[in-house]
Amino acid sequence: MNETATSINTLSIEDCRKLVETGMDLVDGVIRQRLASDVVLINQLSGYIIGSGGKRLRPQLVLLAAGACGLDDQLSPDNIRHPVTVAAIVEFIHTATLLHDDVVDASDLRRGRDTANSVWGNEAAVLVGDFLYSRAFEMMVDVQSMEVMSLLASTTNRIAEGEVMQLMNVREPDLTQAQYIDVIEAKTARLFQAATELGAVLAGQSEQVQVALAAYGRHLGTAFQIADDVLDYQSDSETMGKNIGDDLAEGKTTLPLIYAMRDGSDAQREVVAQAIRDADIEQLPQVMQVIEQTNALDKSIQQAQQSAQAAVAELQILPPSAYRDALERIAGYSVERSF
Repeated sequence: MNETATSINTLSIEDCRKLVETGMDLVDGVIRQRLASDVVLINQLSGYIIGSGGKRLRPQLVLLAAGACGLDDQLSPDNIRHPVTVAAIVEFIHTATLLHDDVVDASDLRRGRDTANSVWGNEAAVLVGDFLYSRAFEMMVDVQSMEVMSLLASTTNRIAEGEVMQLMNVREPDLTQAQYIDVIEAKTARLFQAATELGAVLAGQSEQVQVALAAYGRHLGTAFQIADDVLDYQSDSETMGKNIGDDLAEGKTTLPLIYAMRDGSDAQREVVAQAIRDADIEQLPQVMQVIEQTNALDKSIQQAQQSAQAAVAELQILPPSAYRDALERIAGYSVERSF
């Protein structure tokens, strides 16, 4: 391994954040400012979810991608086209999707805390999610860029399509790997893709660079979601911040289950398929046994690693920089993380 690769691998996720620490502080300020509403419940609920300890990875990606594309990090945040504003928009969209996801999935735990819907109810969670979407679109208008607005509008539409696709596939054990990838590219990877592409757009980069940064984000988001689906059968609730086996309880056919059914015996396949059809968490021990016997988690991680490597390859279009190093490290982190 060469010296550059070694130095990249020693970067921590905190080191990556420190590169854009000033910008992220500004993003948090914009979020607090634009969350303000005369409706008390909106302030309470949106503040609860925004402040719930998330990694803020997607807004970080906007700032890191912009930096890697040469955008002056000292540009005044008062400039409406500053990536800080766009990064805050991306976080609002992400938060809105979390609120809606938790309602659809009937989740009661996220990031180690009670979900907003379990505290305030489904109706409030959905409506505040709508508020965050509409506030994000107000901010898009403020940016005064049709390119930014078009990209984010198509992104939110595609995320919604992905969520509907996932809903249609609930309790469907015959979901193929290609169909699974289509769903996660829409519901998860698309916002990663938008975040990194926006960095290139705001920096005024060529279409070639914009396409490469979009591809980086798409591959990164895919790796991130596959790793997340692995953790559902590998981690523990204290570490991961959500209940183990939630995906099975929701009848979701994720990659570990796809591989377990593909590579198992007929009897093993039926064990997993029946658990998916029943959406029965009580069958988790039997499903885990099949997963272990078919080595499905390792195979899933290998797929995630391939996506992460594809992401890194897209970055080679950019000149070397600390920002590019951070983007490469985040690709590795997406697969290595334990939460």
